[in-house]
Amino acid sequence: MTYKIEEYPHLQFGTIYCIGRNYAKHIEEMKSEKTIDPVVFLKPRSSIIRNNEKVILPAISSNVHHEVELVALIGKDTLNVTEDDALQSVLALAVGLDLTARDLQSKAKKAGLPWTLSKGLHSFAPLGNFIDFNERANIDVQNLNISVSVNGDIRQSGNTSGMIFKLAEIISYLSSHFKLNSGDLIFTGTPEGVSQINKGDKIFATLGDNLSTLEVDVD
Repeated sequence: MTYKIEEYPHLQFGTIYCIGRNYAKHIEEMKSEKTIDPVVFLKPRSSIIRNNEKVILPAISSNVHHEVELVALIGKDTLNVTEDDALQSVLALAVGLDLTARDLQSKAKKAGLPWTLSKGLHSFAPLGNFIDFNERANIDVQNLNISVSVNGDIRQSGNTSGMIFKLAEIISYLSSHFKLNSGDLIFTGTPEGVSQINKGDKIFATLGDNLSTLEVDVD
């Protein structure tokens, strides 16, 4: 059974934590280097859009990329949790897109500046439907297929088994530095194959063979 966020009326979206450089082949395609600890950045809540809403390409960028990701919704306040207990903090899972203004990001990186503008623009965090995650859900979070297609052509196709930092490790790490709250979201990184999107494109993303799906148009 699938669940929409509206079926969790006691929750509101909180902080959006994002993990970079979490799939080896994506690190290679971006000519980056593997890190000892997770790379963490944030998106504002205003970047969230839902199924069938529109991605708005910003005037300040000419090169926006899709990055398909497993997204975890935190269901309870969490601080200093162990990896063994970390998944108990997850209420639901979804497929999401971490949209990135690659030209703005590259400029920021070269100048040693934060990536916030390139990652947090309006509509830059599309989210699909949520699927309940608990002991009864029988979901192996580290063995879920994840993919995105643009205009029917598959651009990214991977599996969460390829994550360098597994979800439990990410949650434990974040909770050792921040207090995670109910409604917080964690974008867990993207596999290889990121590419540019353009006005008029139709994007379809899926997690776990259509357990969670996302469909948005680009405007």
